[in-house]
Amino acid sequence: MSHPEILRNLFPDNFFEKSLFEKEGLLLGMVRSSSGKNLAVLAKTQHPSLRQFHGESSPLQDEQILLLCPLDVANASGLRSLVPGLQPKLLGMKSSFGMGDRLGMATPGHVRAIRKAGTSLSPIFVQQSVRENTRTGRNPGQVLADATWGAFQEGWRDGFGADADHLKTTEDIDTFVSAGYTFFTFDPGEHVDHEAETDTPGEIARKLETLPWDTLETSFQDHLKRFTGIKINLGKNQVEITRDAAARAIVRIGKALAHVVKMYRHLAGKSIPFELEISVDETDTPTTLVEHFIIASELKRLGVQWANLAPRFSGQFEKGIDYFGNLKQLRTEMAGHALIARDRGPYKLSLHSGSDKFSVYPILAEETQGFFHVKTAGTSYLEALRVLADREPRFFREVLTLARERFSQDRVSYHISANLDQVPTSDELKDNQLSGLLDQADARQVLHVTFGSVLTKLGDPLKTILLAHEEAYYEDLVGHFMKHLQPLAGQKENSKK
Repeated sequence: MSHPEILRNLFPDNFFEKSLFEKEGLLLGMVRSSSGKNLAVLAKTQHPSLRQFHGESSPLQDEQILLLCPLDVANASGLRSLVPGLQPKLLGMKSSFGMGDRLGMATPGHVRAIRKAGTSLSPIFVQQSVRENTRTGRNPGQVLADATWGAFQEGWRDGFGADADHLKTTEDIDTFVSAGYTFFTFDPGEHVDHEAETDTPGEIARKLETLPWDTLETSFQDHLKRFTGIKINLGKNQVEITRDAAARAIVRIGKALAHVVKMYRHLAGKSIPFELEISVDETDTPTTLVEHFIIASELKRLGVQWANLAPRFSGQFEKGIDYFGNLKQLRTEMAGHALIARDRGPYKLSLHSGSDKFSVYPILAEETQGFFHVKTAGTSYLEALRVLADREPRFFREVLTLARERFSQDRVSYHISANLDQVPTSDELKDNQLSGLLDQADARQVLHVTFGSVLTKLGDPLKTILLAHEEAYYEDLVGHFMKHLQPLAGQKENSKK
């Protein structure tokens, strides 16, 4: 009897066929047992790869042994060492799509969506920020492990990105490097001077002298000389950088640039392969074309190598809902930023808070010519809540009540416009009306930003219920992400790698 047949006989109705992987006398597969999901490892008793795993062992005939391994960080690491297609990888210049997973249960649905879309987008199945890890009670290793198990379950063997999202300190970098991440997003937003746009000329002159010129390896005199009069080529148009614009831009972003340089040199010192994204999207006002040009030019001069840059575009990119703003103006902005990215790089433009921005995706794909990255996160959590609303309405009412109670505290770190008064209480709705909240903008945002409070108090029963309806969850995710992926896949795959 072959190894696969042995597993099928041992777990006739609880064997994930797509997960099957054989290598040099070793069989790996995902199964369900009395303790939940496990990795099944089948091999001869003395097989050297058995040392990679820990679990409950059972002797079988013909000197074979079966290990039932818990789905933990250590076993996920062992699995990745044997299955190269489960290792985080570099994405290069291919357009890419990030799929954050706050529950650690969404990756099978993400894999199915990517496959169904038939797109050339490179997926990032591992994406979590320090803020999200704090609120979900997870760490980078656990996030990577959960995505590993989900990808393995669905038979994914093409690698994926692992994004250490919105890093602000070198200590944050160290934690994600140790966990094995390959993609690092630096967020220098706390170092942006939001008053520079309206400062008087005298205030600008004073601030110029106090910038960290040593780290920037230049002086304000040389900076002004370098950029004043430069013409940014925007196709049919040009933008000339005035002395005032050059001064205001560096005052606004100078400290942020210095912070990125320090973070980059720390990461480069780790001697690991990595890709870098620079995020300047969480600012009060849009990133101007002059600022973008200077950011890219200065980082290039300072030896920073990066793959993606996320500007702050005009309009509102709020969590879990479509774009608010002037789409014609946005298209013009994106075209300008994309031209700078091609001229100064090339590198990809990133769209953050990219969840559910259905009106923006065709514009992004067209104007960037395929040089883009889209980042989503909370939308997968919201689809989990949709499953609860449809199938476990009593429990969903508990989630809704808690979300309403916690909204005023949990919204503080997010740029959203939700009005709690527009969100019905649980006793105002019939069971068949609950899932409709997931289609209402105010309710989506209230449920979105309170995920940490919900998972802290109700996380265990929520995951248990979701596991009982996991196929429904995966199918909901596929349907939802197809609305994201199809408009983006209209752009032909970029030939540059």
